[in-house]
Order: sequence, then C-alpha cells, then structure tokens
Amino acid sequence: MKRLVLIGGIAGLLLLTALIVYEGLPEVAGALDRAGWPLLLLVPLHLVPLAFDTQAWRVLLAPADSERRAGMLFLLWVAAVREAVARLLPSVGIGGEVVGVRLVRLRVADTTAISATIVLEVLVTIAVLYLFTALGLLLMARLADGKGQLGIIAAGVLLSLPLPLLLAWLVRRGALFTQLHALALRLLGEGHPWALRLDGARLDAEIGRLLAQRRRIAHALCWQLPGYLLGAFETWYALLLLGHPVSASAAVAIEALTQATRHATFIVPASVGVQEAAVILFGYVAGIGGDVALSLALVKRMREILFGVPALLSWQWFEARRLRTA
Repeated sequence: MKRLVLIGGIAGLLLLTALIVYEGLPEVAGALDRAGWPLLLLVPLHLVPLAFDTQAWRVLLAPADSERRAGMLFLLWVAAVREAVARLLPSVGIGGEVVGVRLVRLRVADTTAISATIVLEVLVTIAVLYLFTALGLLLMARLADGKGQLGIIAAGVLLSLPLPLLLAWLVRRGALFTQLHALALRLLGEGHPWALRLDGARLDAEIGRLLAQRRRIAHALCWQLPGYLLGAFETWYALLLLGHPVSASAAVAIEALTQATRHATFIVPASVGVQEAAVILFGYVAGIGGDVALSLALVKRMREILFGVPALLSWQWFEARRLRTA
C-alpha cells in the first residue's frame, strides 16, 4: 500500500507540473495577481460548509454523548483536523477518521460508540456525494452542448456505485468489523495491544443500532447536503475574482464533479495533480479557459494548505501538551 501511495504521489506531481507547463506559468500567475488578496477570504469562509458537516456528525454522535460534553466548537476543531489529515497527509483516506476517534475520546469515553458514528458518517457522506454528483451531472449537461466527456463521467459514476452499496450492505448485514477483529487476532496475536482494544462485535452492534435510527440518519444527511452546496461558493467566488464569473449552477457542477473525482482517486496523496486536472476538464466543459481553470485549481489548493496547516499544527501542539502533562 505504501508503494502504491508513493507511485500515486509521484504521478500526481508529474501531472501537476505538466499542467502548469502546458497552460503557461506566466498566464496563471497573472490571473492570480489580478484576483489579489480577496482570495484569502476563502480560508475563513471554509468554516461555513465545514460547520454543516460537523453538525451532521454531531447528530450521529448525540446518543453516545448524552451529557453534551463534545460541543460544537470542539467538534468543529476535530473536523478541521480530520480534514487536514485526510487532505494534506498521505493517510490513504482513513487517517483523519482515526485521529477523529482519538480526539473525541477526550470528551466521550466510549471509543466503540465514537467509531460507530464515524463509520456511519462516512456512509452518509458517500450517499450525499452521489446525490451531489448526480446534481452536478444534470447541471453540467445543460452547459456541455453535447461534449463527450460527460458520458465518460456518468459511466464512471454508475460503475462505481456498486462499491459503496456493497460496503453499506457489509456494514449492515455482514458483521464486517467482527471479521476484521478476528483477522487482527490471527495476524497480531491475542495479546497484542491493538487486538485487545478492538471489539468488532460490539462495533457492528453499535452501527446496526444507529442504522436503525433512520430519522437520525436523514437528519444528518439534511445537514451534509447543504454543506456540499455551500462549498460551491468557493468556486463561484474564486472565478469571479479571476475575471471569469459563472452562474451558480455552473459553480455547483464544477465543484460536484471535482469532488467526485477526488474521492475516486484517494490513492493519490492529497489528489495532487488529479484535482487540478479535474478542475481544468470540467472548467473546459463549462466554457472556462485552461489558464483560468488552472488558476482556480491552485486557489483551491492554496485554501486547503492555508486552512489545513494551522489545523495540523494545533493538533500537534495539543498532542505535545498532553505528553508533557502526562
């Protein structure tokens, strides 16, 4: 797996370099220079969609946190750290969830219940992402004028649909974590600390209990979907500053299909190169020039770094402080 991540990272960097050379660094730099400092406002504005996502998680966590010890601000910080780990570190998509469990344990003692809420949140996110992608495809079809790329994108989305459906079925019916626990016992030995901390059967039971609360799941979904839609404001606002304003529907279409591409290429660390190529492709379908689209992609990358690095530093400071206290 580490070798695949390394290969994916190198390929992504080469792709990004090729895109910058092809589109022309002076043109891209000129577009960013014309946009100016207002682009930095995207960093604090990212808190808005992240807050919606955090509230969805809080809804799922509520049964395990009956005393409300994990408040909104605390969970918002944990969500920022989770996102930063997932997007900026080579963690193959699950590192953020592991860190999230570790941090929430400071307020909620039941590790298994916390893990169950995060597993369920991931399933809700997958469902929301497919709804968001379907909306993006519909909106992009109105802009595409018959361009052939949409057929490829739609086929890719449909072909990948069985995977999350299979995952949801395994989580609900297949005692997935019980089997993983048994595998860990065989591989690590029954006395290994990691094997002792796992309780696959109870985790499956907690997930099943949460899945039975369909109103709670729907409530979480209703918080997450607007968060994704609000995330398209970043695309709309950046293109406005870059001198190529688009409609709200075009911004939603570009954002939705870029998010779908990014989630599909989780093996590439931070989706370097892949995200930029996706923005250029979908920007082209929406009628945006390559240099402006690449500028938009770099603005998105800048926002991720400026938002994510302070979150990572705060997490490391917090961990260091805990070690000194211990």
